[in-house]
Formats: sequence, C-alpha cells, structure tokens
Amino acid sequence: MEQLNKQLEEGFLLHHHHEQRLINHREVANGDKLEPPDDEKPYSKIKLMNKLHFINTMKAEKKLRIAKLRDLALQFISMLLLLCVLFHWKPLRGGGGGDVADSDFYKSLPPERVYESNGYLMISSNGGLNQMRSGICDMVAIARYLNVTLIVPQLDNTSFWNDQSQFADIFNVDYFIESLRDEVKILKQLPEDSKLKIAESGSLYSMAPVSWSNMSYYYNKILPRIKSFDVLHLTKSDARLANNGVPQEVQKLRCRVNYQALRFASPIEKLAKKIVRVLKRNGPFLVLHLRYEMDMLAFSGCNEGCSAEEIRELTAMRYAYPWWKVKEIDSEKVRREGLCPLTPEETTMALRALDVDPKIQIYIAAGDIYGGERRLASLREAFPRLVKKETLLPEKDLTPFRNHSNQMAALDYHVAVEADIFAPTYGGNMAKVVEGHRRFLGHRKTILLDRKAIVGLVDRYKNGDMSWDEFSTAMKEAHSDKMGQPTRRLEIAGKPKDEDYFYTNPQECLPDHHLQD
Repeated sequence: MEQLNKQLEEGFLLHHHHEQRLINHREVANGDKLEPPDDEKPYSKIKLMNKLHFINTMKAEKKLRIAKLRDLALQFISMLLLLCVLFHWKPLRGGGGGDVADSDFYKSLPPERVYESNGYLMISSNGGLNQMRSGICDMVAIARYLNVTLIVPQLDNTSFWNDQSQFADIFNVDYFIESLRDEVKILKQLPEDSKLKIAESGSLYSMAPVSWSNMSYYYNKILPRIKSFDVLHLTKSDARLANNGVPQEVQKLRCRVNYQALRFASPIEKLAKKIVRVLKRNGPFLVLHLRYEMDMLAFSGCNEGCSAEEIRELTAMRYAYPWWKVKEIDSEKVRREGLCPLTPEETTMALRALDVDPKIQIYIAAGDIYGGERRLASLREAFPRLVKKETLLPEKDLTPFRNHSNQMAALDYHVAVEADIFAPTYGGNMAKVVEGHRRFLGHRKTILLDRKAIVGLVDRYKNGDMSWDEFSTAMKEAHSDKMGQPTRRLEIAGKPKDEDYFYTNPQECLPDHHLQD
C-alpha cells in the first residue's frame, strides 16, 4: 500500500510539473507575462518550426501522462477490490450474518456433487410461510433426483397476506445453496444465455404439477419437458409430492432441507433467539398457536361466540375474496365436526382440564385475535402470564418486520419449535410443520388438541351433563395419545388429503426405536 501511495504521489508531481511547463509555454506563446529573450525576436522560420515541434512534444507527453495516471488508478481500484473481497467474502456468503458458526460451516463444506444437468427448474411457491417451506423442501428433492439445476424459488407475493418478502428476506439464501451443494446445484437466477433464449422466444414453459404425485410422475412427465424446453417453470409447489410411496432417500432429503438447510435469515434468527432467551429467563413456556384471526374465521365460516355484527363482518369478508370458493357455510355443523379453530374460551377449558400449570408462561403465536381482549379474557384469567412478541420486545425490534406477515410468522415458528410445550388450536400448515420439527428434535411435548372431542365435551359441560372432574377426566382420556409421542404416520390409499402429512411425522428421518404401531 505504501508503494502504491508513493506511485500515486510521484504521478501527481509529474503531472503537476508538466502542467506548469505547459502553462509557462502558453504564457510565452501569448506574450501575456513572460518576454522572450532578445535573440528570439523576431521569430524566424526555423524558430517557428522549433516551437511547433515543442508543442507537438508537449501533446505527446500529455497523452503519456494521462495513460500513466489511468494505469495507476486501475491498480489502485484493483487493490481496493481485492481488499474488499478478502475482508468481506465470508459474511457475504453467509447471508450477511458473519457468525462464527457460519465461518466454521464454510470451512467444512462437502465437495460439490458433479453431474450433467438436464436443465433448469424454476419454482413459484404458493401459500403462507409454512406451506411454501414444505413445498420448497419437496422441490429440492425433486430437482436432485431429476438431475436438474434448481433456481432459488420465488415466494408468493400475491396471496391474502400481500407480503412482498423474497426468499433472502426470510431464509439464509447462501447457506441454503452451499449446504446442499453435495446434492443439487442451486443458482440465485437463471444464467444470462437462458434468459436471452426465453426473451428471444417470448415464452417460458409453465405448468402446475399434479398434487400428491410420486417420483415416477416427475420422471415420466416433468423431466421430458425440462429436457425439451431446457427451462421449466412450476407455478405451484404446495403438496406436489406424495406423503408415502416415495423412495427412502427422497424422504430423507426432504428432511435435510427442512431441518438443516432452511435456516432463517440472520435478522429473523437473531430476534427469534432473543425472544426465546427472554422467555426461558422467566421459566417454562407454552406456545399457543391460537388461530383465531379474522381471516381464519371468515375463510372457515366459524363464528362460535361472535356477535351478530361480527358474523356479518366475517361473512362479508368471505364473499369479498373470490379465491375462497365456499361461501355458504353452516358454522354449527362444521364446529361439531371439529373443522373450526378452537375459540379462546374452548382452548382455556381444554388446557385447564389437561392440568396445564396456571403459572406457566403462555406465548400466543398468532396475529391479532378477533374480538381482542374481550375474547382473551377467560384465557388471561386462567393463565395470567399471557405474552406475545409485541409485549416481550421493544417496538423498535419489531419495526423492520411490520407489514411482513411471513417474517413475523418465521419469528413465531422458531419460538414454537423451542417451546417446552406447543399447542395448536387448528390443524393448519404451521401446526403441522412445527409438530414434525419437534418430533425430529426428539419428540418434544406437543399437545395435539382434538377439536371434535373438545367441542363435544365443552358443550356437555356447559349443558350441565357432566361435572368438572368428569370433564377433566374425559379430556385427559381423549388426549392420552396426543402429546407428540412416537407414532406411525397414518396412510390412507387414494386419499392423501385425509392421511397424515409427511411433514407432521417424518418417520423415515427418525430412529427406528421412535416408531411404534
């Protein structure tokens, strides 16, 4: 660096010296300040020619000086870029976190899997965070066994939640790519030549794969299209791979992506860990995934405990969204069938009957509860240590995540996985994927609230058909095998929607002794 500075200084002095000579010469030529010697007056033809030669020489020297200064500048810029690369390469590859764990990871990367790619697979993920998460896991496994190159999936920015977050806003994209390098090649974007071909043709071959398909579908239907068009765009990723009847190595890769490669982006991971630290400092905590938000109630048609005005508001919302296809819903009927999210009141009674410690912290992993504090009153009375991220953290911590529902959901996901107890009140995607993640981590306690059993028992208790002790005993009996203990995944041939979801119980990824009939 000292040598470079010296070269720049010498170049500057040389440039200044020649510029001064040029100024002096101009002054001589113009007769403004310096008078020529007497022996040079008047100008002869020879002297004039000498003067022209001098001017041409100055021009040549000036060009040489400019070239030298340009070379020095390029050397200086190159050195700066080299320094930037040396000092900042690892944090950039680690998704900006620069954590020690990331540094250790990059030191021990497995060798890249070398294979001849059959083409490029582009994915448009659809749904909320956890629906997209599981879909991404499926697509990585599919890309690997089709021997294609996967382009980092695009997240859904058009769903109900209108979250504009991209993949790198939620997941550590560089960790995702590098941690899977021994399985499949993943690129952040299509190569330029492929983009050019698509632009020239004016079209990109797109399609939605058939839901719940096995690998033979992808070998026989999808791979030929990739080979034919070079680039294939799949417009949906949710539930596109079967739960069962899939090769063991594919199932294990789905798990590896879900539980190892899909690490949250550094800002999300750091704040989520902070929430967990605050909770653990205050003792054990239960994460309650209380799916009692307005959109959930409007979509499901469930209105137990709502006022007439609230029912009208929920109905209007359901009719306002054309992609919610079912409009006329019998709330009482779907509730009795166990298809409604539990109300805060029903949830309170179930947790009390199951003897959940009233002193435990209950962290609500959800958006705004419909009805607000009025509907939370019974839960707060029974479990006074009711908290949520908004009450645990200063406002400034959550500000960057506001208006990004998927990023807020990512915070809750991490906290739910780390909880002493997890209890979902509805069988949505987060409930399913968190349950499976907790199984993978050693069957951490998860209370799988049986909605159909609960509403039946609650109604009987309210009608005076049973005492509290009888109610509590019946509730415990109904949940004796629903505490997250090892079990086999339920398979129903021909009815994939009705059987257990792979990500709820990834039994192929668990030690054999964790399974029981």
